[in-house]
Amino acid sequence: MAEEKKGFFARLKAGLSKTRANIVSGIDSIFSGFSAIDEDFYEELEEILIMGDIGVNATNAIIERLKAQVKEQHIKEPSECKQLLIESIKEQMHIDETAYDFEKEQSVIMVIGVNGVGKTTSVGKLAGKLKDNGKKVLIAAADTFRAAAGDQLAEWARRADVPMIGGIEGADPASVVFDAVNAARARNVDVLLIDTAGRLHNKKNLMEELRKMNRIIDREYPNAHRENLIVLDGTTGQNALVQAREFGDVADLTGIILTKMDGTAKGGIAVAIQSELNIPVKYIGVGETIEDLQKFDSDEFVNALFDLKEDGKEEE
Repeated sequence: MAEEKKGFFARLKAGLSKTRANIVSGIDSIFSGFSAIDEDFYEELEEILIMGDIGVNATNAIIERLKAQVKEQHIKEPSECKQLLIESIKEQMHIDETAYDFEKEQSVIMVIGVNGVGKTTSVGKLAGKLKDNGKKVLIAAADTFRAAAGDQLAEWARRADVPMIGGIEGADPASVVFDAVNAARARNVDVLLIDTAGRLHNKKNLMEELRKMNRIIDREYPNAHRENLIVLDGTTGQNALVQAREFGDVADLTGIILTKMDGTAKGGIAVAIQSELNIPVKYIGVGETIEDLQKFDSDEFVNALFDLKEDGKEEE
């Protein structure tokens, strides 16, 4: 397990190289280019963070915290601020221990998001991870609009060796959810994972259907621990925020799966999303295999972003 984590950190670091070039090199030039900590210094720093997709809210919070610490600790040299900045970003992204409570209870996890973000793949990977952790998992294929979705999910279910319900094109998604919830109860399943259609925000009927599915779960399985995870594509930057807000209007979002973080220059969005929406990033994906989806770790993410070692120390 430690090996897998180490491998993931290396991939995360490699995957964030474009984001690093986008944000960190600019930050470093500010720290080395300024001789004093003044308003210009803070303004330049602010601009780089916002340009790096870290978002206005998160950037303001990070800068305010930095100013307070500089004052408190009587710091005069810009270079001495770097570690404080790193810690401040980690603080912005910290996830509460309760984020993964669903692993300890019987749970229904609905996975939502627009088409093309890696939703079905994420359901498959998550099923595999939970199964490897000794959980009894059931997948519901409630994306009945996209012809290939059921087949794609069936392939993931086979790989993860977990049973699947649904997957017939054109079936009523709400009835798939109804069947799956009742099967989950009857079979005493630990986690029911539901893949849903890639709803586009302007499709009112699809959003309505999402509400309907939620009502069915509430009615049929009132005691289940509920998670609504939204899958967002890291390469879309600020657009991912827009999507999350739209979905947040119809579903109580409990977490984010951030995919395609390998090779994007917009990795700063991971900081923005958490801060702007107050929804934790719970999983992060940097590739195609099951190992490439891991629980989100803010320390690990920021260390990888700033090209530090896994323990946060500078590379030799």
